[in-house]
Amino acid sequence: MKIRQEVYQMQQFKFPKDFYFGGATAAYQCEGATKEDGKGEVIWDKYLREQGTINPDPACDFYHRYPEDLDLCKKFHINAIRVSIDWARIFPEGEGKMEPRGVEYYHKLFKKCREDGVEPFVTLHHFDTPQALQDKGGWLSQEMLDAFVEYAKFCFKEYADEVRYWITINEPTSMAGQQYVSGTFPPAYKDQFDKCFEAEYNQNLVHARIVNAYKEAGYTGQIGIVHALQTVYPATDSEGDKHAAELKDVLENKFYLDGTLAGKYSKETLALVREIIEANDQKMIDIKPEDEKVLLKAAKQLDFVGVNYYFSKFMKEYHGATEIVHNGTGKKGTDVNRMKGVGEEIHPKDLPATDWDWIIYPQGMYDQLKRIYDDYPLVHSMYITENGMGYKDKFEGEDKIVDDTPRIKYLRDHMEQVAKAIESGIPVNGYFVWSLQDMFSWTNGYSKRYGLFYVDFKTQKRYAKKSAYWYKELAETREIPPID
Repeated sequence: MKIRQEVYQMQQFKFPKDFYFGGATAAYQCEGATKEDGKGEVIWDKYLREQGTINPDPACDFYHRYPEDLDLCKKFHINAIRVSIDWARIFPEGEGKMEPRGVEYYHKLFKKCREDGVEPFVTLHHFDTPQALQDKGGWLSQEMLDAFVEYAKFCFKEYADEVRYWITINEPTSMAGQQYVSGTFPPAYKDQFDKCFEAEYNQNLVHARIVNAYKEAGYTGQIGIVHALQTVYPATDSEGDKHAAELKDVLENKFYLDGTLAGKYSKETLALVREIIEANDQKMIDIKPEDEKVLLKAAKQLDFVGVNYYFSKFMKEYHGATEIVHNGTGKKGTDVNRMKGVGEEIHPKDLPATDWDWIIYPQGMYDQLKRIYDDYPLVHSMYITENGMGYKDKFEGEDKIVDDTPRIKYLRDHMEQVAKAIESGIPVNGYFVWSLQDMFSWTNGYSKRYGLFYVDFKTQKRYAKKSAYWYKELAETREIPPID
């Protein structure tokens, strides 16, 4: 199969005046202060402590330094920021007693956003389940799901005058797959495809419950969900490779898209789910007809979908045992992903990849946006809520700018695909670089940097990278700048 790489020719394209040029963060990755002001423990605290490898404190100390980071947003014409609320900072046990210091912290954060003209897009859950609720079963527990709904309702009411854009869950597919199949996210189970799909099913349903509650309360803001959507292609034109791509797609994309954007699971989707589960000698999940009423109601009311896109995947047929080796060190060529009942990821020789083996294929972003536009007609607004490149940035002194030209090329190539999508009539209304500043990375620690702003983790001082100045020009002119 010849890989299709279309070159998009820019024709004096200008992004719309109301387009958001944002930077993205996540509470646990940037705040630090994991034990301050009554904050409860989340699943990563226990997991990282037991692993003894990565310390999430102080990350980039956003908990104390958010005014500095928001001032940088204002200075560099970044007019939106993705932040998340750490559930356990407000409810240390996930439910029950509320911590007023946590509540007040987010009031202060949102107030500063407004002062600097930076629109906050606020995520309710970004991988940081309270440990007390994980102990009760996490996404497989009805108690956890009910507590999530109540926590969401509290946030909607508390911050109604400060937040206009809400996101229910960030990358539920990343959580389910890495918690129950690859074992790279806590609680680090492996090969439990049935539990993975059960968690996915529950995430879709609780998302829908939260959307419906928000709309029923009559709030005037908007609410959506963010999916990590890595476009899947067959490695060749063989029927086996095509089917492997379909299986991978349903595991990582389509089951979520059907549940949240269509409000129902197609027969084709459920047949592929069953095939994966039964190939691993596990029991098919229970799909309840009454749940689809909840899903459909939410899908019809959903204001937007956020797309986190970093790379694409190329699949070939595979019938052996599951073997997953996660590249968490940045040693290129060490990633392995073969799943029983699914297929094997391969790395095409003619495509570049990051040091963490993420295949760089900008065309995949456009293809994914077009897929949503074509296949899910209820969607009428999209955002690129994360896109960026992990890189081993080199700091050579305060008097020298951090030269991250490869990141600029990555961003430019993907922004061209966003422009192409908009010109094709696809309703993309904003773009958020992952990440605003360097921060803690879930499975990679501090060596994998994504930020527009370099953080010296010893001093916590911020330095604008070359990419920050490029992005500033983009935001100012609303035209994609060249690479110097």
